[in-house]
Amino acid sequence: MNLPVLSADCGSCFGLCCVLMPFSRESGFGVTKASGTPCHHLQPDDRCGIHATLREDGWPGCTVFECFGAGQQVSQVTYGGVSWRDHDNLGEMAAVLSVMRQLHEMLRHVVEAEDRVAGVTGDLRDRIGALVAQTPTELLALDVDQLRAEVGDVLARTSARVRARWADRVDLAHEDLAGRDLRGTDLRGAALRGAMLIGADLRGADLTGADLLGADVRDTDVRGATLDGALFLTQPQVNGMRGDHDTRLPGGLARPGHWLRE
Repeated sequence: MNLPVLSADCGSCFGLCCVLMPFSRESGFGVTKASGTPCHHLQPDDRCGIHATLREDGWPGCTVFECFGAGQQVSQVTYGGVSWRDHDNLGEMAAVLSVMRQLHEMLRHVVEAEDRVAGVTGDLRDRIGALVAQTPTELLALDVDQLRAEVGDVLARTSARVRARWADRVDLAHEDLAGRDLRGTDLRGAALRGAMLIGADLRGADLTGADLLGADVRDTDVRGATLDGALFLTQPQVNGMRGDHDTRLPGGLARPGHWLRE
């Protein structure tokens, strides 16, 4: 089965995140706005008027956000190239985008799990791949919570299999490690799922095989850290971290531009 691209292609999207998502000034956006209200920086060609200076202009939330490719899927496949400008139900489009983003994120994790442990996902990858091609009505009828639970079980089994290679692995899942000094720590095979790592110092730490699913890594300092073997690390997590040229990232994840400017 041909799977959709699981990273944002803004050139193939109608600026859906800039219109359909609610913004909050407290969450790193320059203004507070409701879903369905276009951002005032969105241009007629659906490009951002301040894209090159978002962080400097007070919009860091935009530089962290990632749709996992849901934007172009909804724009070009679900709605067949019909822009939000020509659609009479933005509420439906917003709900569809939310479902699609969740499906794409789950699919991305399932693809990684299969790459890590062959056969562990069964037919789950193909089933989710088929779901993303459904109509708006079908997408909104999906039991996303049930699917998420099924995916979660697969990811947990994958994590346990991969991390078993490190006999001295530590279990820090869901721990509050905010602001903790963890410089140079050996965290290979660590369970960090759901951990609070806001502002933690992980400079030079080795997170090979560490499970970072759902970890809150906003402003975590990962300069010089080894992340290329970490499990279930996503682009939004990377975007929210503080890294540099020496931070080693998994394949498929981009080094944020602001890492190199700050």
